[in-house]
Amino acid sequence: MKLPFSKKEKHPKPKQSKKVKIKTVGNRKKSVIFLWILLLSSIAFGIYKNFTAIDQHTIHEREVVEANIIDTTAIESFTENFVKDYYSWENETEALEERTEKLSGYLTEELQALNSDMIREDIPTSASVQNINIWSVSEETEETFSVVYSVQQKITEEKDSSFTNATYRIMLHEDEQENLVIIQNPTMWVQPNKSNFAPEQAEDNGTVEATTEQEVTAFLEAFFTSYPTANKQELAYYMQNNALPEVENNYIFSELVNPVYQEQDGQIKAWITVKYLDEVTKAALLSQYELMLEKNDNWMIVESK
Repeated sequence: MKLPFSKKEKHPKPKQSKKVKIKTVGNRKKSVIFLWILLLSSIAFGIYKNFTAIDQHTIHEREVVEANIIDTTAIESFTENFVKDYYSWENETEALEERTEKLSGYLTEELQALNSDMIREDIPTSASVQNINIWSVSEETEETFSVVYSVQQKITEEKDSSFTNATYRIMLHEDEQENLVIIQNPTMWVQPNKSNFAPEQAEDNGTVEATTEQEVTAFLEAFFTSYPTANKQELAYYMQNNALPEVENNYIFSELVNPVYQEQDGQIKAWITVKYLDEVTKAALLSQYELMLEKNDNWMIVESK
């Protein structure tokens, strides 16, 4: 029996679902990249520095200042001789010509010409140098020096005489053979004056007992009585390390004037003025000392300033 032909019904195939691509977006991607770049840059820079670096050492520089002592004896003698000739003259033609000749031994040719009219032939005065004080010799350059000096002149006109005092500065050149020449004319300058400085006066601070003061005073009176005429062996009885020099003068001890004592680290510091009488001049001599004293078996002067 044949089965009636039946047409197979086509059923649509179920559609396969497409795979959905999931894109993961990292929230830290930019920061991670930045860190990698930073790391790589640091490594590269480190390698570069390793090849190009120059060893560096800390150098501690110490400036050593050496005292440069200059012998100014020649400069001072040259200046004194110049001053005597420059500030002395007579109102006579022959004497003035002699003065001009002498000055040629000190001045450049330019300065000789400049000073030719300093003393006129009909000058009514004559002058002589009474005193010269050289206040300073300063090195301006390796070959140039300045000298500040004062000169006292006696000025005579007919029968009248007077004294004048003035301060000047000159400039000198010294060549390799140590020859000297004046390159700047005497120029008005200022003489050093008295300073207003007053040192602090020592005062008794009560650190030394009265009995100790009496002992120290008696010791110092004995010492300064014999000090002017004492020899080294005698001085060694009173002091150590040649604290005071041998003087060998025939002075007579009078008194200690206002001694001041202070205790410092087991020693006694003394500020004293010693009054002596000079038998030759009949004048009083007041010598000031700053001493450090120490007592072992006896009192001794261990230091002097």
